[in-house]
Amino acid sequence: MKAGTPATFGEAFAQATPTGAAASITRIGTTAADERDAIVEKSHQRSAAYGLGSADSPDFAPLNNSDLSLVIEHNRALYKYALPVMETLYEQIINTHNMVILTDAQGVIMHTLGDDDFLEKANRVALTAGVAWSEQKRGTNAIGTAIAEGIPTLVHADEHYLRANHILTCSAAPIFDPRGAVIGVLDVTGDRQSFHRHTMALVRMSAQMIENQLFTAAYQDGITLHFHTQPEFIGTLMEGIVSFTPGGRFVSANRSAMFNLGLSPQALSVHTLNSLFGLGVSALLDHYRTAAPELLQMCLPSGVRVYAKASVRLSNSTICGADLVRAPAASAPQPRRAEPQQEDNGRRLSSLRYLNTGDPQVAAIITKLTKVNGRDIPILINGETGTGKELLAQAIHNDSPRANGPFVAVNCASIPETLIESELFGYEDGAFTGARKKGSIGRILQANGGTLFLDEIGDMPLNLQARLLRVLQERMVTPLGSAKSIPVNVALICATHRNLRDMIAKGEFREDLYYRLNGLVVKLPPVRERSDFELVVNKLLACESNGRRYSVAPDVMQLFKQHNWPGNFRQLTNLLRTAMVMTGDDGEIRLEHLPDDFLEDVQSMKKDGASHMDTDTIPANTTLGDVELSVIQKALQAHGGNVSATARALGISRNTIYRKLC
Repeated sequence: MKAGTPATFGEAFAQATPTGAAASITRIGTTAADERDAIVEKSHQRSAAYGLGSADSPDFAPLNNSDLSLVIEHNRALYKYALPVMETLYEQIINTHNMVILTDAQGVIMHTLGDDDFLEKANRVALTAGVAWSEQKRGTNAIGTAIAEGIPTLVHADEHYLRANHILTCSAAPIFDPRGAVIGVLDVTGDRQSFHRHTMALVRMSAQMIENQLFTAAYQDGITLHFHTQPEFIGTLMEGIVSFTPGGRFVSANRSAMFNLGLSPQALSVHTLNSLFGLGVSALLDHYRTAAPELLQMCLPSGVRVYAKASVRLSNSTICGADLVRAPAASAPQPRRAEPQQEDNGRRLSSLRYLNTGDPQVAAIITKLTKVNGRDIPILINGETGTGKELLAQAIHNDSPRANGPFVAVNCASIPETLIESELFGYEDGAFTGARKKGSIGRILQANGGTLFLDEIGDMPLNLQARLLRVLQERMVTPLGSAKSIPVNVALICATHRNLRDMIAKGEFREDLYYRLNGLVVKLPPVRERSDFELVVNKLLACESNGRRYSVAPDVMQLFKQHNWPGNFRQLTNLLRTAMVMTGDDGEIRLEHLPDDFLEDVQSMKKDGASHMDTDTIPANTTLGDVELSVIQKALQAHGGNVSATARALGISRNTIYRKLC
C-alpha cells in the first residue's frame, strides 16, 4: 500500500463512511434498498430466458489447467494487482466462514482464498477456480449480476436463482479498467448464516484499491494528478486520480475523480489540466522546480477547493507540440533517467532519426549532430521560441552514449536571478536564509554522468556566466557555502532564441563563454519555413488524437501554409487542439472550427497583401513585370526579408520570388 493508506480496511471504512455502517445494509452498491427487489427480479427474468431452471444442479466442469492458465495470462495485470489486495481483505474476514473470489469479466473464477471449513461447502456448489459464475451459467448470483448490472451487488440466500445456492450470501463488486470497462469481479461469499453488514463496504473498497493500482500502472507516461478535499487522504484509496497527456489534455480518471469533478468520461474528454484545475502544465512544472514543493491547492470547476500532488513521468520521450515534458518527481526535482525509446503509433519521437520528417534544413542539422554526438563537443541550438529546441536536445541525449544517464533541463529565463546560482550549483546546509536544512546538490551535479541542457542561456546573468565558464573548464562544482569542489562529468547542450553575437557586442554576454559553448551551432527553422509543414501537422494531429483520426480540409491547410506562425509549434499545437475539440464526431478540421483570433490574423494578412496591389500609385508607363517586382519587394520588406513567409503570403513559390528578383 502507499504511504498514508489506513492500516486496516476497518480504519479505511471508518474514514470513508462517516455516516456509519448502516449505509452498507441499506444500499446494494450505488443502488438504493428499495430498488434491490427490482434488480433481483430482472436477474431472475434473465436467468429464465437463458433456459435455466431453479432446480437445476450446478455444473461442476471447470476449465482444465492449461485453459485456466490462459485466462490468467490474459488478465495478467488484474491478477497481479488483485492478489495482494485479496490477501489483505481475507485477513479482515478470516474465521468467519467466508471466502474471497476473483473472476474475469466473464465470471470465470481465477483465484480463491478462504476458511477451510467453508471451502469444503463451496466445492459442493462449484465455487472453485476455472468455473464460470456468469448469470448465463449460474443464474442470479452476486458475481454474475454484478457483471450484468455493472454495480456492486449483494445476493443473499434464496435470492439466488438456483436452489443449490440458497446456502450462500455473496457480496460482489465489479472491477473497472482505466477506460471504464468491467474486467473482473471481486467477491466475498460465505455461509448465509455468516452475513455481516460491513462485508460489502470492504469488498467495494478493495475493488477500488485494485482499480487505482491498475490506473496508475496504465498511465505511467504523462501527468498524473492525485487530489482530495482533505490533504491527509492523498495517497489513500479515497483519492481522485486524473491522467493527462504531457501537453495537458485529459486522458482518463478514476471513479473517485469523476464523482468529485461531477462530469462523465465523455464530458471530461474535451477538458485539459488548466480547464479542470485552473493550472497549466508550465505552472505545474515550475511548482516542482522549487526546492521543497508543497501540496498544490487547486479549484475545481464547481468551486470546490482541493489539495493535490502530481507526478510527471515519461519512460519514453513523448512529443506533444513543440515541448518535451521532463519528469520531476512529486516530492522534489529529480533528474529523469532516459531510456531507449520506441516509436508508438507515431507519438514517440525518441531519437534524431524520428525528427527527420523531410525538411532539408532539419535533415542537414541531424546529419551534423549525428557526426559529433558522443564526442564531448558542446552544442548550441539557435531558434525562435517554440521551434522544439528542448525536443532536439532530448533526442541528442537519447542517441548518445549517455542515454542511460540523467537528462537535466534548466530554463535560465524561468528561474529568478536571486535563485539561479543556488539552483545550478547547489548549496550547503545554512548557506543562506531560507535554505533547505540538508542543502541541495544543484542541477549541474544532478546531471552528472548524463546531459545538462541550459535553455535560454542568453538570459543567464553576467556574474554567473563567469562561474559557469569555470565549471565547464575545470569540470568541478563548488556548492554555495562549501569549500569543497566536487568533480562533475556532463555533456553540455545550450539553446537560445537570442543573437548571442549581438549580446557580446553590447557587453551582455561573455565572449569567452560563447566560444566555450559553440562547439557546434545549429539553427532550427521556424514553422513558416518548414517544407514538411503538412506532414508535421498530421503528426501533431496523431499525437493529440488519443487514437481518433483527424484531418485538415484542403482550404484550411492552405491557410495554415500561408500563416506566419509567430509562436511556431506552440501556437500551431494549441490551435489544432482547439479545432479538434470543435470538430466533434466529424474529425475534419474546417474553417468554422478555427479560433476567431486566428481568422482575424488571416484577414489582416490578406488586407496587408491587398494594400501592396493598390494601383492608384502605379505610373501609367509601368509594366506588369514592374508591378510584380514591386509587390514582391514590398512583401519581402513587410516580412523582414523572409522568402518563405513572403511566398506563402503571396501564394507563389520561393523559386518564383528568386526568379523575379534576379
